[in-house]
Formats: sequence, structure tokens, C-alpha cells
Amino acid sequence: MGGRRGCGDAERLSRSVGLNAPEVHRVSFAAVLGVVGLALFGLACAGSGGGVGQPAPPPLVRPELGPEYDVLVAELAARDGDYAGARSAFTRALEKDPSSAHLHFRLAHLAAQSDDLSRSLEWSRRGVELAPGDLEGRLFLSRLYLLNQQPQAVVGVLTGDDGTPINSEAALILYQIYFEEGRFQAALEVAQGLQASEPDFLGAAMAVAAAYESMGRFAEAEGALQQARVEHPERIVIYSRLARMRRSQGDRAGEIALYREILAERPAHYGTLLSLGEALIAENQIDQAIATYEELAEIFPDDLQILRRLASLEFGSGRYEDAARRLQEAALRHPDRFELTYSLGQVLRALGRVDEAMEVFDSVPLSHPLYFEARMQIAIQHEDNADFLAALEEVEALRALRPGRGMTFQVSLLRARSGDFEGGAALLEEMLAEDPDDVEVLYQLAVLYGSQKEIDQALFYMTQVLKHDPQNAQALNYVGYTWVERGQNLDRAEALIERAVRLSPRDGYIVDSLGWVYYMRARPLIGGPQRVEGLELLEKAIAQLILALELTGGDPVVSEHLGDVYLLLDEPRRALDYYEQAVAMDPRLEEQPNLREKIETLRRELGSSADGEASEFP
Repeated sequence: MGGRRGCGDAERLSRSVGLNAPEVHRVSFAAVLGVVGLALFGLACAGSGGGVGQPAPPPLVRPELGPEYDVLVAELAARDGDYAGARSAFTRALEKDPSSAHLHFRLAHLAAQSDDLSRSLEWSRRGVELAPGDLEGRLFLSRLYLLNQQPQAVVGVLTGDDGTPINSEAALILYQIYFEEGRFQAALEVAQGLQASEPDFLGAAMAVAAAYESMGRFAEAEGALQQARVEHPERIVIYSRLARMRRSQGDRAGEIALYREILAERPAHYGTLLSLGEALIAENQIDQAIATYEELAEIFPDDLQILRRLASLEFGSGRYEDAARRLQEAALRHPDRFELTYSLGQVLRALGRVDEAMEVFDSVPLSHPLYFEARMQIAIQHEDNADFLAALEEVEALRALRPGRGMTFQVSLLRARSGDFEGGAALLEEMLAEDPDDVEVLYQLAVLYGSQKEIDQALFYMTQVLKHDPQNAQALNYVGYTWVERGQNLDRAEALIERAVRLSPRDGYIVDSLGWVYYMRARPLIGGPQRVEGLELLEKAIAQLILALELTGGDPVVSEHLGDVYLLLDEPRRALDYYEQAVAMDPRLEEQPNLREKIETLRRELGSSADGEASEFP
């Protein structure tokens, strides 16, 4: 009863406000708010169970009322998330008061929220025309221009009649525009103006430095940052910026000196210690880098990334056991952190502690992201042990877990190496049937046949690769090197390998092929009237093979090739040196079946014992 009476009272009150249009502007804002509130209250009551005959709620569209009424309706709708309703109400208000900049800006904001950029720009531009002194409105319009990729229009909006930015935020936007356009002098002037108006704003000093640096005025850039250090001594970001600038100029020593200066005041600062360690590594000061990372590990003993990086540095510098011990200790402290376990397995495997490495890899659970990599390491070790069936079993399981072309290629090769050549070839033939021009599959078929010493078939598939991809450096090298090994088509082989070198100049194995083709071309010349030409070819062979050793990091086949070159030059001592170096590198017997016989023959000829030590290299 009381509730229904209240609804009726509200309806009567709202109807009692029957104002003529000229009187609307004299109604107070609070009075209009009351009207809106009562109208909404009437709506709520009508919707809550009013019976037949209940008066209809008053409409929210009231053309007889002034724009203030529609503004309030719009704000209430926006508050409730009804942006379409808010936009309609603001539009009605704008029709009643078209000279209102505020209404234009409100509509511009609502249109932007609805991704209606064109209408938002239209209303925002009109708002700025009506109220050019509205700085927030001008900033909003500038952002719309940026969204619409009209940076030049932004400049006019954000600068005053004297061409200077209208405020600090405008200055930052203009700086960014000029900077991205490469107008560094204009960016510098804006940043300097901002710095003059707001001397305590660090961002202005940083902007000045960035502009100077981009113009190549490094001394002035560093001067700006050094001044900022004086004014903001506690802001570590200034030091970091200085360090990056010195690094970009190749001044690693200056960068390192700056880090040490920071650490003198903040000895345990994580980021600075980390940056110092990496800078020392870049300067190849590995012992100092290790000492820095040891300091980090002592301060932050549970930072596993630091521990892994330190172990990697120790291993890379030959401190293998130190790396293994550190990782073992860390793995015991963190038994659930299998990234440590995985790193430990890699170190143990490299140390030749194969059984321990296999056990460690085997402990990585299926649920861990490194499970796949750990099982792959196990498969690789089985393959290194010539246990191809065990390797195949691992890879087949991994292929089921993570299917992919690479895994299929690996399974194919392992099937062939474990005695099931037909099964391996069938996998690739199925893929080739789907796409006869698949260069990767053609290449893998060539490799597969090559692994079985079916060289003619391997050459057939490699030439198919080159038919579809004449710039394939690996295929060029395979065909060229195979011809060289057979002593066939040496001129064509040289041309192919030279092309491969041009395509992959840092591939040591391709460079080795080039050295080898020079050797093979020299062999028939060295003992006859063309000896001088042969000697020139051998000198070229030596240069290429030494480069190949550097690029590969040491390879037994390359060392044997160098031995063969020196043997042809009748320098048996140097030849023996390189042969023995090849043996020390764990030679690939399928590629180097005669290596030990060459060593034994030379040792007998030189009067060396079978256990003689290798002589020094020149």
C-alpha cells in the first residue's frame, strides 16, 4: 500500500513540473536533478509489480526541458555503462546548445570509446574551435590525430601562437613526434624548453640527452646526463643510461668504470652487478666476470638464472668440475627446479661422465617444459654410442609427444641407421608424395641415401634440391664435395663450392670443401711441369683449411685434410702434427678410415715411436 502510494506521489510530482521552454534555463541544476531522480524512481516502481492501470513512467526524452536535463540523463547512463544511451542524451543536449564545447568533448570521448574515430575527431575539432583555451580538449584532439596517423596536425593543436608547447604534456608528445620523425634538433629544442620550465623533471634531462645522442653529439649527451646525476644523485636510471650510451659507442672500459662507480655506493645492487658481469664477458675478462657472478650468487643464492650463468662461465673457461659441483649443489638445494638438473646433465655429458648425465636427464619429469630436451639428449647419447635402436625408441616417443617435420626426419635417419633403411625411406617418400617439390624432404632423402653410401641416389636428390632452390648452400656444397671426393668434375665442383662459400661464408665445413677442392686440383700438377700452379693451389688450400679450423672450432676431418696438404708438400712432420691433432679430436671413422694408418706410416718414416708425442704446430 505505502509503496504504491509512493510511486503515485513520485509520478504526480514529476508531472507537476510543467515548465514552459523559456523557463527551463531559470530552473536550478538541483531542481532538474530532482526531476530526473523522480522520473527514474517512477520507472523503478512501475517495473516492480504495479498493477493494471498503473500510470506509465515519465519519458526520459523531455524536449521542453533545457540541455542540463539531457546532460544529467547522459551522465547517469554513462555511469551505468549505457554508452549508447549516454551518446543519444548528449546529442539531444547538443541540439539544444550547439555552442557548448563541453558537450562536443563529451560526445568525442563517447565516440572514441565506441571506436568511431571519425565522429570523435569531428566533435573534438569543433570543441577546440569553440574553446581554444581548453588544454585538456586540445590534448585529447592531439591523441586522436596520433591514432589517425596525422602527426603534423598534432603540432598545430599542441603549440600556441608563439610556436611553443601549450603545457608539459604537450611538450612530451611533440618531442616524441619530432624524435620518431628524425627531427632531432626540433626534439632537442622542445626538450630544452621543457627542462627550463620544469628543472626538477628528470624526464626532460633524459630527453635532452637522447636528442644529443641521436645527433651524434655524445659529449653533450653525456654532459646532460652528468648534470642530471648532480641534481638527482639517487636516480639509478641516469647511471644506466650513461652506461648504455658508452656501450653504444664501443666504450666498454668506460661502461665498466661507471658500474664500479655505482657499486662503490651500492655494493649489492643486483642490476648493476649483472650489467658489470655481462660487460666483462663482452671484454673477454672472464675471470673477473666469474668473480662478479660469484658475488651475485653469494648475495642472491636462490637466483637460479645467476647460478646457471655462473656455471656456464666456469664451464666455458675450462673449469668443468667447478661448474658440475656448483650445479650439483644447487640441484640438491632445489630438487624441484629441473632446469638446474638439465644444465647439470649437459655439463656431465660434456665432461664424459655419460652414465651420470643419462641418469640426470632421465630424472626430468614429463610435466616439466625441459622434458623433451632432456629425452633428446638421451637419444643423442645413444646415437653417439652407436645404439641406434635405443636412440630410435626415444625419438619415436618424442615424435608422438611433439609431432613435426624435424622429428620425422630424425626418425627416418635413425631407422636407416638401425637397419631399417626401407622404413626410413618410406617415411620420407610419403611426405614427398604429398608435395613432390618439397625441398626439405628432397634434401633429407639425399642425406638418407648418403648415409647408406648410395652416393648416386644421394646426388640425384641433391640435384633436385638445386633445381628448386639453386641458392641452397648445403646442397651446393654436398654435390661439389662429393664430386671432389670422387675426383670428378673438379672445375664444376669448385664453382659450386665457391657459390656455397659466398652464400655461407661463416660455415667452416663449406670452407673446408673449398680447401679440399684446391688440394685435389693440385695433386696431378705437383709432380710435373705445372708444379708452380700446383704449389699455388696448395697455398690456397692451406689458407682455406686453417680458416675452416677456426670457424668449426676444431674438426678432425679438417685437420686430416691439412695433414694431407702438408704431406703433398713433402713436409711429413707438419703432416703428422695435423694427423695427430685429428686423432685427439675423436675422429669420425666412417669418414676417416685411413687416418691411423697414415700416422703409423709417418711415425715409422720419421723414426717416432708409436707412443710419440705430437710436435708443436707452427
